[in-house]
Amino acid sequence: MKNKFTKLEKSWIFYDVGNSAFVLIISTIIPIFFKNLASSDGVALSDSTAYWSYTLSFATLVVGILGPTLGRLADGKDKKKKYFTFFLIMGVIGCALLGFIQTWQLFLLVFLIGRIGFSGSLVFYDAMLVDVTTDENSDEVSSAGYAWGYIGSVIPFVACLLIIMNSDKLGLSGSMVGIISFSIIAIWWFVCTIPLLRDYKQIYYNEEKKGKSFSDIIEGLKETAIKAKENKPMWMFMLAYFFYIDGVYTIIELATSYGKDVGIGDTDLLLALLLTQIVAFPFALIFGKLSKKFKTRKLIEVCVFGYILIVLFALQLDKAWEFWLLAVCVAMFQGGIQALSRSYFSRLVPKENSNEFFGIFDIFGKGAAFTGTLLVGVLTQITGHSKIGVAALLILLVVGLIILIKVPKNSADI
Repeated sequence: MKNKFTKLEKSWIFYDVGNSAFVLIISTIIPIFFKNLASSDGVALSDSTAYWSYTLSFATLVVGILGPTLGRLADGKDKKKKYFTFFLIMGVIGCALLGFIQTWQLFLLVFLIGRIGFSGSLVFYDAMLVDVTTDENSDEVSSAGYAWGYIGSVIPFVACLLIIMNSDKLGLSGSMVGIISFSIIAIWWFVCTIPLLRDYKQIYYNEEKKGKSFSDIIEGLKETAIKAKENKPMWMFMLAYFFYIDGVYTIIELATSYGKDVGIGDTDLLLALLLTQIVAFPFALIFGKLSKKFKTRKLIEVCVFGYILIVLFALQLDKAWEFWLLAVCVAMFQGGIQALSRSYFSRLVPKENSNEFFGIFDIFGKGAAFTGTLLVGVLTQITGHSKIGVAALLILLVVGLIILIKVPKNSADI
């Protein structure tokens, strides 16, 4: 990690290194583990893909509903770290427990708890960006978080992969492999968070936000919604984000499940997605550097267009090498679109209300993820073909791109 980053910026970046390990297994090991459990119990592949989609949708819905309320409370003095820590612990414990589960129904329930913890922690983590760096450096710091997250997550993932591939030589049962693998991820996640827990201090806060009663919170949320509506660039960007991030999150979360449905083997799936992490590392840093020369919003538009081409290519995918190519293409834009969206929005919001507005931002992000995974799940189960569900994502990406282009020029574009 480059020395130009401050100690606090590095500590913030390291949380991306930690939680990205969980993100990686969500798109690789966890769906394979779940689908194998479901298949052994006689559940059809299309049905298990649908059930997995529904679980992802419900998790994002829960966090989307809680986000603004918790965000408003966390904008009080010294509150961000407390809420962040609560959801962090929930996510880490949920992750560690997954290895002990042997039925697909209970596996989905425990995963749901871990996923809510993970997603909840990101609401407060993203809002911390305004406290740990300046507007001028936010693009590079945010991009570095995703970049180092990609490459850092490879370390525990490879350790898990080696254990899985050599389980017979090591004399490990399938259940023991699961216990060890998920424990490695959980420990890595928590250890990488220690620097942030140690160094972070909330700078921006709102003295008035004490959360005395439920009615006060509801009234405050109404005020925030009015403020958001008055800031046209902000609400238009959030609307665009809702649509385009739908395709991004859905592709990331359902790539493995979709790959299995079109006949790609487990080994090819895991190795291709491992390649995604490695390729995504330099491209995330590249987009951070490009933000110094080009407008952030224009770079986001390039990424959205890239995802439109990716979905079109995925519709005809039926060979292992095509999945490998798809993984590389996703890697090129994945870090850039996520990092630049986060930093761009951080420059649009009032800093003392960052958590509250990021809570609303999270509704749009999580709402999009809910819509995308639910849409794919329903269309897949109705038609029996995953490609029908994936095709629907094209509409959402195109709509998102159109709205993004129409966002009024603002201070974040300078």
